[in-house]
Amino acid sequence: MKTRTAIAALLAMTAGATTSTAAFAKPPQHPAIHSYVLLDRTGSMEPIWSEALSSVNAYADGLASLDGGPRVDADITLAVFDAQEGLQFDVLRDGVDAQNWHDVTNREVSPRGMTPLYDAIGRIVSLAEKDKPEKAVIVIMTDGEENSSQEMTKVAAKAALDRVRAKGWEVVFLGTEFSNFDDAEGVGQTASRNMAVSKDQLSDSMNRLAQKSKDYANGAAPSVEWNAEDRAAAKEEEVKGRNGNNQSQSRGNQ
Repeated sequence: MKTRTAIAALLAMTAGATTSTAAFAKPPQHPAIHSYVLLDRTGSMEPIWSEALSSVNAYADGLASLDGGPRVDADITLAVFDAQEGLQFDVLRDGVDAQNWHDVTNREVSPRGMTPLYDAIGRIVSLAEKDKPEKAVIVIMTDGEENSSQEMTKVAAKAALDRVRAKGWEVVFLGTEFSNFDDAEGVGQTASRNMAVSKDQLSDSMNRLAQKSKDYANGAAPSVEWNAEDRAAAKEEEVKGRNGNNQSQSRGNQ
């Protein structure tokens, strides 16, 4: 009888330990991604500034949305850049959960300065490498060509982006009312990851990008690339066809 009682007590203790362990077990984790949005705030962005900011907010809303697949835990870092006696690089949102995003507005930041694109690429890559996410998307939004970098050359910027591509991270360029991707291609971008966007389609394009980012995060897609449907919706051909677009938008005037 004593033996049976001891065995019963041991079984009860084991069952209690199992219940206790289950009670403190961590809930299943969702796929995760960290998006780094690098927004050109140079002077030539002024005519489309409201649309640019709205599109960043649309991207955050899209990442937070539960539509279109399983939930993804998405953090967002937003940085803006220009040049005034050197690179001006300001992080407006640092690793903010998309669920807790509060809209960025023109009360926080406004267009000015020139276009140190290579310098800004170096800085955003440094932020991402410091965070060390498993999956990341770097989104570069600009309306002009490089014209004032002092810290990074084209070769150095390409090397920085090559490092993150080697990690399996995605890099996407959006030309906001701009279709000259010589700088993007110069830093190793493939055409499938570059797209010109009409200002009235910026929010739609960034919402599409949010879904693509989530698909990449949860394994539904191996990469983040633009397709023919995305380009038609972005009115890419209209942007390309506008007279003087590349020249007028490339200067980044103060």
